[in-house]
Amino acid sequence: MADQTETAQPSAPFTQSNSFRIGIVLVLAVAIGIGAWLWLTRGRESTDDAQVDAHLTPISARVGGTVLRVLVDDNQLVEAGTTLVEIDQRDYQVALDKARAELADAEAAAAAAQSNVPITSTTTASNVSTAQSSIEQARAGIDAAQKEVEAARARLTTAQARAREADANATKASRDVERLRGLLAKDEVSQQLFDAASAQADAQRAAADSAKSQVNEAEAGARVAESRIAQAKAGESLAQAGLRAAQTGPEQITAMKARAASAEAHVQQAKASVEQAELNLQYTTVKAPVRGIVSRKSVNPGQVVQPMQPLLALVESGDVWITANFKETQLTNMRPGQRAEVDVDAYGKKFEGHVDSIAAATGARFSLLPPENATGNFVKVVQRVPVKIALNAGQDPEHLLRPGMSVTPTVYTR
Repeated sequence: MADQTETAQPSAPFTQSNSFRIGIVLVLAVAIGIGAWLWLTRGRESTDDAQVDAHLTPISARVGGTVLRVLVDDNQLVEAGTTLVEIDQRDYQVALDKARAELADAEAAAAAAQSNVPITSTTTASNVSTAQSSIEQARAGIDAAQKEVEAARARLTTAQARAREADANATKASRDVERLRGLLAKDEVSQQLFDAASAQADAQRAAADSAKSQVNEAEAGARVAESRIAQAKAGESLAQAGLRAAQTGPEQITAMKARAASAEAHVQQAKASVEQAELNLQYTTVKAPVRGIVSRKSVNPGQVVQPMQPLLALVESGDVWITANFKETQLTNMRPGQRAEVDVDAYGKKFEGHVDSIAAATGARFSLLPPENATGNFVKVVQRVPVKIALNAGQDPEHLLRPGMSVTPTVYTR
């Protein structure tokens, strides 16, 4: 047993065992692998939170009506300007005809109002001149009538004096006849003398009657002359009123110009109505605004549509880009213009592109309900920022990329 103890070899240290050597080799392999991966992936950022995007143009009805024809199908490629839907346009044609008739009526009214402006100006000037002339004539008539009144009054005074004298003479002659009549009865005077006195008395009475007639005539002439004065004064007042009315000509011209301006405004309004009716008539034919693929078609012939009702959508063909949601920690060295590769899940091929722009805010900030971090239970979460990656020209000649496809972009930051 002593021999066995003496002949036993001591055990090898742990550092010289096979397990230790295998562990060392594995650690070195892992370290080399991690180093190689870090070396190979340095200067690049990648994410699988990305998809293809494109312009989606909703097509809606601008006017309501019955759909006559639908000229496209779902997933059909159409060019810009292609007719998509036709709506019954008879009601809008009638509205256009009515608007054109109203425009013609407004233009005629405006032309008449415009022509009245110079006519009113000329008429006003003529009325002022006529009124002034009438005033002068009325004043001249007043002066003439005043002179006639004075002359009539002078004639009346003379006639009255003559009438008094004739009346006195007639009275004296009558008294002489009566005195001679008594003397004739006593044969103190001759019959011839009495006859002569009687004839003289008759002549004096006739003269007195004539004088009274002249007085009456003079009085009538005076009254006529006075009435002429009244007429002349009335004519002057009427001419003054006409002058005042004619002097309102500037205001009348201003009012006429205002009517002409209003008529012209009605013309412009009628023109706008015609243009709107023409637009409504054009809107009955719905055309494609851009080149794209028809999607979500929800309209059929015979359907009654309302204004702004969605009919279909157009996905623009050939104008696609990548929206990649990178972590905020991946944006340290990312800049617009850097080269990018996009691996499309659907086709298993890569497309070349470049960083076009970086969004101004995180995706969460643009959400319907942005997060509110001013609370006591705040938990820091790494945010993602949308990055737009534009594909290089000629990368998708067959237009294989569709909006919403999942992709994995890689941006080379060095």
